[in-house]
Amino acid sequence: MTGPGPEGAAVPEEGAAELAGVWSLVSFDTVGEDGSVLPGPLGENPTGLLFYSADGHVGVHMMPADGPPAYLSYAGTWRREADRIVHRLTVAGERDWLGTDQSRQLRLDGDRLTLTGTSLSTTDRRVLVWRRLGRTGP
Repeated sequence: MTGPGPEGAAVPEEGAAELAGVWSLVSFDTVGEDGSVLPGPLGENPTGLLFYSADGHVGVHMMPADGPPAYLSYAGTWRREADRIVHRLTVAGERDWLGTDQSRQLRLDGDRLTLTGTSLSTTDRRVLVWRRLGRTGP
């Protein structure tokens, strides 16, 4: 880390700029204890956007593409810690999420970003795959 950025954002460590940009949700799955893969809480066809700014801000917005509206969204700051990414939530749809650090295993493969971690509200293991749409920053 290089120190605080604008409005208290944590400036990501050197090399983290490779994540800055806009990402589109490809899949959102729940992995059972037995390794089975099931649709995540937004159903079989979720849609969403993930925004990482080069100065350490994050925004996540997801919903089912079909059926009744249901939203999962939050915003805050982000930092990279080797093969993990940590989102500190400052705005969230659930008050219990505010101020929490959400740590995810990170795998970056070209324009594909895979984030694996536990659910914000349960102990379920979730795997989200994102596809890069664009970059922000320098």
